[in-house]
Amino acid sequence: MRIGHIKLANRLFAAPMAGVTDRPFRQLCKRLGAGYAVSEMVTSRKDLWSSLKTSRRADHDGETDPIAVQIAGTDAAMMGEAAAYNVDRGAQIIDINMGCPAKKVCSKWAGSALMKDETLALEIVEAVVAACAPRNVPVTLKMRTGWCASEKNAVRLARAAESAGIAMVAVHGRTREQGYTGQAEYETVAAVKRALGIPVVANGDIDSPQKAREVFAATGADAIMIGRAAQGRPWIFGEIAHFLETGEEAPPPRVADVRRWLVEHLGDHYSLHGEFAGVRSARKHIGWTLRGLPGGDAFRDEMNAIDTCDEQLKAVGDWFDALADKEPLMPRATARISAIH
Repeated sequence: MRIGHIKLANRLFAAPMAGVTDRPFRQLCKRLGAGYAVSEMVTSRKDLWSSLKTSRRADHDGETDPIAVQIAGTDAAMMGEAAAYNVDRGAQIIDINMGCPAKKVCSKWAGSALMKDETLALEIVEAVVAACAPRNVPVTLKMRTGWCASEKNAVRLARAAESAGIAMVAVHGRTREQGYTGQAEYETVAAVKRALGIPVVANGDIDSPQKAREVFAATGADAIMIGRAAQGRPWIFGEIAHFLETGEEAPPPRVADVRRWLVEHLGDHYSLHGEFAGVRSARKHIGWTLRGLPGGDAFRDEMNAIDTCDEQLKAVGDWFDALADKEPLMPRATARISAIH
């Protein structure tokens, strides 16, 4: 599996998620089996590049290759400048966001809203490719199936993007109108794959090794991209890799191993975000990991009242130590959607 000239470790990708896929989380996913992980989106607005939020998103200190940065915006020239800015700061792959369905993004006609204006979308693709090509940096595109059920233009837009120099396309099997409701469909992803000569990635509702195998078979995709199912369960990439290779489910991880992974991840998280923001933003990662664990809800309420990193880290470590004494193995996650419809 390659993106342009860059060879990847495998075909299992961590999807870009705003407020989630910061450098520590990307590192954790890669460590536990993801072959590729994309940053949360970085704005193309130059006046915001010096903000603390953007500087954290553009922080790749110690990150393993390849470093992929997603950029978002609505002005072609600004998107080209944003691509160059992030390449200068270590990005080895630039991803264009035409997939985010969030209202605050689409209300400014960025993200998946760009799929309503194919002319502008293509201008942005051309500007970003033009900025990256002289630097030998591949450009990828993350998109949806279309704006709404009656306007599924993913195939047409993907073809135009390939002609303009895009090296890979990832398609989430929902329209912008759907957001994250209903079920993802994979017929459109399969149609995009049939239409293109570059790699195509399937995304949406992949939450188990069995579902991963079904999506590969249904779409013919070159890779799959996992988002929400990796929240609190970043070892899903290793589980899928084991299942695809052997046809058998991997044994669930030991609670002691999950404790170690989480504690190390929290330390990295605090170092990036600092004391005040770090302890607060870490709560969601801890909460996701606690889902389904006995006593997890009660501990989450207790943990959310802690205001220092040291106290939070100790509380998490102590709680998992106690759990490991009673439950040595993590429970298996239950897939939300077991079959393709």
